Amino acid sequence: MRVRTVKASEFKAKCLALMDEVARTGEPVLVTKRGRPVAELRPVQGPPRRAIGFLKGRLEIVGDIVSPLDEPWEALE
Repeated sequence: MRVRTVKASEFKAKCLALMDEVARTGEPVLVTKRGRPVAELRPVQGPPRRAIGFLKGRLEIVGDIVSPLDEPWEALE
């Protein structure tokens, strides 16, 4: 994937439009000053998903998971 390169002066003049473009396309923009990279504008990653509750509403519990079993538990021996 080729990253779009923009001079700092062009970035200064078109900053808001470039931000909208990056948000829309998801492709980063590399900002250069005198031909050297100085910054990169990229879309924000969403917050990481929490492990707790990520399957809520997707699983179904079948049977009774609360009542004690009629079988002895090996850990108690």
